[in-house]
Amino acid sequence: MSLTRVFALSAVLHLYIGARLVPALPSLAAQVAMGLLLAASTLLVPAGLTARHWAQPPASDRLTWVGMLFLGLFSSFVVLTFLRDLLLLGFAIAGGAPAHLRPDSAIAVVLLALALTALGYFNARRTATVRRVQVPLHGLDPALAGFRIVQISDIHVGPTIKQDYLQAIVERVNALQPDVVAITGDLVDGSVPELAQHVAPLANLRAGHGVYFVTGNHEYYAGVHPWLAELRRLGIRVLQNEHVVLSHGGASLVLAGVHDYTAHHFDETHRSDPAKAVAGAPEGVTRVLLAHQPRTAPAAALAGFDLQVSGHTHGGQFLPWSLFVPLQQPYVAGLHQLGRMRIYVSRGTGYWGPPKRIGAPSEISELLLSRYG
Repeated sequence: MSLTRVFALSAVLHLYIGARLVPALPSLAAQVAMGLLLAASTLLVPAGLTARHWAQPPASDRLTWVGMLFLGLFSSFVVLTFLRDLLLLGFAIAGGAPAHLRPDSAIAVVLLALALTALGYFNARRTATVRRVQVPLHGLDPALAGFRIVQISDIHVGPTIKQDYLQAIVERVNALQPDVVAITGDLVDGSVPELAQHVAPLANLRAGHGVYFVTGNHEYYAGVHPWLAELRRLGIRVLQNEHVVLSHGGASLVLAGVHDYTAHHFDETHRSDPAKAVAGAPEGVTRVLLAHQPRTAPAAALAGFDLQVSGHTHGGQFLPWSLFVPLQQPYVAGLHQLGRMRIYVSRGTGYWGPPKRIGAPSEISELLLSRYG
């Protein structure tokens, strides 16, 4: 969908909210305030989405901040106004709504949208909590029991996420004393010259067997090749349809990584290929794949992986977007199984777009391997 259509749809939905809520509010002052709020949102949402194309930092960052806050609020208004209309329709079918329901429900929509936006802001801006997950794998060497993979994903360093936000994540990761740190894509939303100083804290990540990165779709929007060079400069190993063999306690573990599922649309040489990533790996050894998108899983299972570690979905982040993620991805969050392969999907360590998370908390995923069978 083109930006013109997106903005047109946004304008239509703002008009819908205004037509349904403003006349129902109980006072002229409330109606004027709501009308002004929606008018501001109609202008600031597209301004925030496009600011980086026509303004320079720091003005572009400030516009993006404001626009994204309004986008989060607008999203809640859309959902809650629609639900209110369904409620009123139900009452109408049942024989009519109480006289006070229209103004009371309109006030409730406004207050609830504001409250959800404030709560979502707090959830998004706090440092992600650690989510510890036991991952039972068939035939895991006993020496690898308790092997600790700490995953961070979908941080989206950019206009609203900067160095301090990332530094707090790095400190929390290091405190876990991981065996491996896995960064599963969508690290940045911007170019190397814009964001290099804000990504610099990654150089301080520490893990017994190293820090590894695979691309997400947003790296390709931001300029993938300069970013891969920058990450290597920071001491991070980029896995590009390839693997490494780690030795731990006398046992071996194959850690592989693939390009993003859609990478070939930007660079044909980056076509995601789990089979290529594991080619030549030793047999009879546990194989772990880092792949940004969960929909890599069928190909990973065919290639013989035991575990795929992914992100991309943000767990839906907040309504209404959480309704659409399952239409594209086979797994949204948490631990799943496909045949004998496990799939773990992170809800993400940062956020994209509006600084808002409802029902999908950000996480630093601490994956502890255990033996099953």
